[in-house]
Amino acid sequence: MQAINKYGFYGQIILLVVLVMLPFIITSSYLNHIMTLILLWSFVATAWAYMARFGMVSLGHGIFLGIGAYFPTMMFNYWSFTPWIGIWVGVAIAVATAAVLGYACFRFGLLGDYFALVTLAVAEVSALTIMAFRETTGGSLGYTLRATGKISDMQFSDKRVYYFIALILLIGAVYIWRRIDRSPIRLALTAIEESEIAAASLGVSVIRYKMMITLLSAGLTALGGALYAQYVTYVSPDTIAGVGVSLSVCFKAILGGMFTVLGPFVGSTIIVALEEYVRISMGASFLGLSQIIFGISLLIMIIFLPKGIMGSMSLAISRKLNRID
Repeated sequence: MQAINKYGFYGQIILLVVLVMLPFIITSSYLNHIMTLILLWSFVATAWAYMARFGMVSLGHGIFLGIGAYFPTMMFNYWSFTPWIGIWVGVAIAVATAAVLGYACFRFGLLGDYFALVTLAVAEVSALTIMAFRETTGGSLGYTLRATGKISDMQFSDKRVYYFIALILLIGAVYIWRRIDRSPIRLALTAIEESEIAAASLGVSVIRYKMMITLLSAGLTALGGALYAQYVTYVSPDTIAGVGVSLSVCFKAILGGMFTVLGPFVGSTIIVALEEYVRISMGASFLGLSQIIFGISLLIMIIFLPKGIMGSMSLAISRKLNRID
């Protein structure tokens, strides 16, 4: 296990160096765009996995993405409120929403499938709400961020700036993951996942710890949604809110391995690259083909590799090293 951790650490350092150098090596603006999207969705998928790896599988993170994306853009378009501050307003609203939703679920003991279904329903409600207020939000047609080209409005002529912001956010998410693993929070959440009654009998505050990880996950997800909106300059219920994007985030983390720190990054890389390849090579003729492909792939992965790509690789390496020892 120590050998795996050592090689894993070295591998992460090498990956970080490669990611820092890529925008300077690759001159194609399109490829840089794809890499930025990969980092953005990796960050969001990592935030989602904070909860999922402790048994709290949320299928409704689209509501936090939507809040994080829509509030800063609308505040800027309508009131010229700088996104540098508006983003944190969106994050605060998302955290407050998560606090209400999380406390209601945890207080009444919603677990497993019931928790997942409640969050799924809330995600759909968020998309319907956006469409209901279409005069303000643009509804199903979407909403475009007003262009000024000013750094004070968080708009950069060099799109690589967003790449490095997304990379910094992902590094921060990985750091938080590591901090959680080395803190009593992980022990408490693991005990709660095994048995809430047993954990409570040992003095663990079940609601408190579940709320902590939920608020953290929701806040970071909203931050990812806000950066996505600033980068793409266009948001709609289909791309940044609702059930579809919620499930897409889940798929990315599960495919790569939601129990490993690099799993969400690997899953996001595969799915984003697949979606772009299908979109470019086949156009609008097979618009939903990529979703069908990674849906089938996900089903196969769940059956044969339940720990995801990275989790399964880590397990295989561990078994091989044990045989050698």
